[in-house]
Amino acid sequence: MSRSDLWKWLVLAFLAVLSVYTVYPPKEKIRLGLDLSGGTSFTIAIDQARLASNIKAENPDLTDAQVQSRIDALLRDADDRAIEVIRNRIDGLGVNEPVIQGGKNHRITIQLPGISEESRRAAEQSLQSAAFLEFKLVSPNNAEEVDKLFTSGRIPEGYELGDDGRSFKRSANYNTVAKDPEYLNRLGRFEVRDPRYQFMLERVQLETGAIVYRPVFVRRKAEMNGGALSHSSVEVDSMTGKVQVQLSFNAKGAAEFARLTKAYAPHGSRNKDKDVGRQLAIILDDTLYSAPTINEEIPNGKAVISGSFSWSEAAVLRNILNAGSLPAPMKVLEKRSIESTLGADAIHSGLMAGILGLVLVMIFMLCYYWYCGVLANIALILDIVLLPAGLIIASNVLGVFVKDAAVAKKAIDLPVLTMPGIAGIVLTVGMAVDANVLIFERIREEFRLGKSARAAVAAGYDNAFLAIFDSNITTMLTAALLFIFGAGPIRGFAITLSAGIIISMFTALVVTRIIFNLTVPETRTKPYKMLQLLKNPNFDFVKWGKTAFIASFGIALVTVGLFFGRAFHNPASVMSVDFTGGEAMTFQFDPAQKMEIGEVRKIAGGLVNDATIQYQDSLEGSAQTLLVKTSMTKTADGKPVADAMLDALRKAKPEAKFLLANSEEVGSEIGADLKKAAIWASIWSLAAILIYVSLRFEFAFALGGVVALAHDALITLGLYSLFGFLFGGRQVGLMIVTALLTIIGYSINDTIVIFDRIREDLRKDQKSDLKTICNKSINSTLSRTLLTSITTLIACLTLFIFGGGAINDFALAMVIGVLVGTYSSVFVATPVMIWWFKGKRPLSKKTV
Repeated sequence: MSRSDLWKWLVLAFLAVLSVYTVYPPKEKIRLGLDLSGGTSFTIAIDQARLASNIKAENPDLTDAQVQSRIDALLRDADDRAIEVIRNRIDGLGVNEPVIQGGKNHRITIQLPGISEESRRAAEQSLQSAAFLEFKLVSPNNAEEVDKLFTSGRIPEGYELGDDGRSFKRSANYNTVAKDPEYLNRLGRFEVRDPRYQFMLERVQLETGAIVYRPVFVRRKAEMNGGALSHSSVEVDSMTGKVQVQLSFNAKGAAEFARLTKAYAPHGSRNKDKDVGRQLAIILDDTLYSAPTINEEIPNGKAVISGSFSWSEAAVLRNILNAGSLPAPMKVLEKRSIESTLGADAIHSGLMAGILGLVLVMIFMLCYYWYCGVLANIALILDIVLLPAGLIIASNVLGVFVKDAAVAKKAIDLPVLTMPGIAGIVLTVGMAVDANVLIFERIREEFRLGKSARAAVAAGYDNAFLAIFDSNITTMLTAALLFIFGAGPIRGFAITLSAGIIISMFTALVVTRIIFNLTVPETRTKPYKMLQLLKNPNFDFVKWGKTAFIASFGIALVTVGLFFGRAFHNPASVMSVDFTGGEAMTFQFDPAQKMEIGEVRKIAGGLVNDATIQYQDSLEGSAQTLLVKTSMTKTADGKPVADAMLDALRKAKPEAKFLLANSEEVGSEIGADLKKAAIWASIWSLAAILIYVSLRFEFAFALGGVVALAHDALITLGLYSLFGFLFGGRQVGLMIVTALLTIIGYSINDTIVIFDRIREDLRKDQKSDLKTICNKSINSTLSRTLLTSITTLIACLTLFIFGGGAINDFALAMVIGVLVGTYSSVFVATPVMIWWFKGKRPLSKKTV
């Protein structure tokens, strides 16, 4: 054994030990993402529009520039303060190991593993509350102003008159109008005659359970705020039996509160001629909770927030107040929730897909390459064994570009494992043998030249190296861009894909080579036994290039045109909530108690006006889930759609035992950002490949490759959308964009192998014309092209069969993409390159 080989064995041993160390014991070392462990994640951000409105309302004389200056000052250290307050609030809910992380544009991601439905609702309410506690005086003429309001018949925007004629209730268009950043300002000015006051609505729950809102005219200037608050607690009023929140002030606050209540009590210094005290409005985050009358001085520094809320709601309010106020109001941009049972199913299906894919690929390689197949299978098993080491390397390298919760906490910790990450591992199984196939086919060619076994192996590895290196680098570039522009679980996929590439290159180029060195006898001349898919093919591919090019782009034009046509008329019919915004809900239920679609539609219609409803079969066909999608995230009374839908379904048919298994709420802001990120990721991927291939070959080759990739992405998108149109249920979301970018990175592999052979043949054959050289090169690499497509298809098909939901969609897109990519390497990329050279041989030093 040479010294060089000894070092390679030592590196292999080190990576194996590192991999075992990082995964054992698995329950402690392997961190599961929320899509596998179950839980809820939120993306929240400072609501700058609302913050600006608040500043403007308190200081009407400020210019827009001055308002923005105050906002900028507040935002300088707002993220750190917000994270600290949020952490205190989440801790108050008793959630184990929450992940709270700041991001760009003042966004904060919160991941809460394994929380209950009640805790999820409490968390959402807690996160949206800035805890701006204020005490404001009610207008002394409030009763007269309210009488005038109801006499006039005027109704505030987003409301309608209540049944009692003395209150309002939210109308069906409330959510639509409330999205306007200026809505609260308009509402505050409604029917206000004195600019020192603002119009507010107090939420009241009637004995019947109905929610109504009663008008109150409140002074804009706050008399006190929550800065002097010491702590709060939940109590039950002994007289009324209602739940209330008691506030206790610190010494300074108690003195201030005593002066305030003494001044506005009956016959107080600021209420001398009145037998009745002034009302004091208690306002939290622009919500009027109560406006009790001050009957006497309160010297003990205690106050009470009473209102129409349950014990659990009061407890959440107490926790919010005790945790402290946020530096600015927050808004939920995105919310995703999944039940732990779905996560367990996802792990099971992922393992089944991985094991079946691995076994099928190993059987295929063994049957086709015999002894060489044994070596390829050893490398494939090592790919799985060494993958943890690859994950650590990929996680640390990619973590330099973007900080993300998916990245390992420590340098030798594994990154978070997500369902897309498992899909990346399964896909790696199919792609890992690409390099082995290329090497073995090169070894076959060297044996044909009469070389000995050792010489054939050495030449095979040497001649295949550049093609393997170039093709894997382009896939790595795409994976890096997926990580940079992706979000959440998609970054988990990028990490596993990168790790798989790193490890498979090591095992294919290093490990199998040292095994060959140990096992190949010096005197062997007999070629290794290998099957041959095609014997000396001699097809005239170039002849059909123009026809195929026109036909395929015609298909792309029709199918993509259908996609954009449907997207223009009804975006929700072709795009998931990732891009359209809104809410997608998955409900589990007892199959024996299945409700008719019409019943479900009637229930949903009472909550939202644009629900799409569908039943989806499980893999075994023995159970179904109910899918509901809408562009709305709140009902007319402000309740989250998912919670309202779950409550309505349970009320309509309690014996069905409905369970909210999965919920995805995406705000319009996040949806727009995701669309923008997807477009930029695609552009940068194509640009990076164009630059790299231009440097390694020359521009004509790069142009052919990029045109072929654009062709692959467009046809895959078009055909996937067509399947959704014909069979329903398939929409374009983040996982489909991930598939398209993966296809862009993977499809270039076949093209690079063909271009590498064309470049080699141009150097060897100085007489033949370009078209003849291209035909010869395509035919000589045809077996390799088909074989690698077969192994990748095996992996994709196992994902398609066993993967559920978004993974099934991803696998379908990959199946289409692999087939289209194989075709385009021959019939698109090469003809474009020939067209650029106008059919003449290139004169560049790179190809002569």
